Amino acid sequence: MIQAFQTHLASERRYSPHTVSNYLNDLEQFSSFLLKHYEVEMEQAQSSMLRTWVSDMIEAQYAATSVHRKISTLRAYYAFLQKRNVRSDNPARSIPRPKKKQQLPTFVEESAMDRFRFDTETTDFEEITGRLAIRLLYETGMRQAELLGLSDTSVDPRLGQLKVLGKREKVRYLPLSRALIAEIGEYVDERKNRFGETNPGTLLVTRDNKKITKSFVYKIVRLYLSEVTTAKKRSPHVLRHTFATHMLNNGADLNVIKELLGHSSLAATQVYTHNNIEKLKQVHAQLHPRNRS
Repeated sequence: MIQAFQTHLASERRYSPHTVSNYLNDLEQFSSFLLKHYEVEMEQAQSSMLRTWVSDMIEAQYAATSVHRKISTLRAYYAFLQKRNVRSDNPARSIPRPKKKQQLPTFVEESAMDRFRFDTETTDFEEITGRLAIRLLYETGMRQAELLGLSDTSVDPRLGQLKVLGKREKVRYLPLSRALIAEIGEYVDERKNRFGETNPGTLLVTRDNKKITKSFVYKIVRLYLSEVTTAKKRSPHVLRHTFATHMLNNGADLNVIKELLGHSSLAATQVYTHNNIEKLKQVHAQLHPRNRS
């Protein structure tokens, strides 16, 4: 049934390989727990057993987000078993989720991003690739996985847009500035001058003409952001948060940001309003005459 569930997630739900892997790891962990403490298979598990597992994780100080995901995994798995007539109930449906601590997205201030060396002359091809990768992440708000999936045909200079394949293979189109379109064109020309017409089917490549990887992007982002910010988090996702926060701070409608980010619901986008409110609180605390007395 787990193998059938895996196929269901990948083929029917169109989850990413990373998400499918997380689901399977959660099921394997729960299965081991059941065999160790109750000597039963997952198909025979009762709600009380699930509650004990959740309690054990909370006691072991698992992050609330991790516990949430594991409960979601079990709910999805038992719902799948119901549809296959393996079970008549879903024992995970009644399991309460622990409260998650609200964490504001980490972002880089606009003044810091203004110091970023986008226009520095260099002949190092990997550095050229890295700078373009950061511009694409920051100026479009795309996910790291979407960046890795870009090809030459993803770019439409005439319409000034970029085609990306998001979660669950959902296609969306992101606007590109003229400057960024020009930089992409220059990059492709330079890549062809160095390596010819052959490439590994991806827009961005390394100095060895190989497709860039997640570790490459993470390393580049961490390296360059360290020059403009002292924030502990310096990941590709921070640039996505930075894009959304700067758009909101400069007057963009929340629904527009939602579409650009590829969120399925507005609730996921509303977290950026908290950053905006926190900024207003700081300004109020610093500038209101009552607060200075």
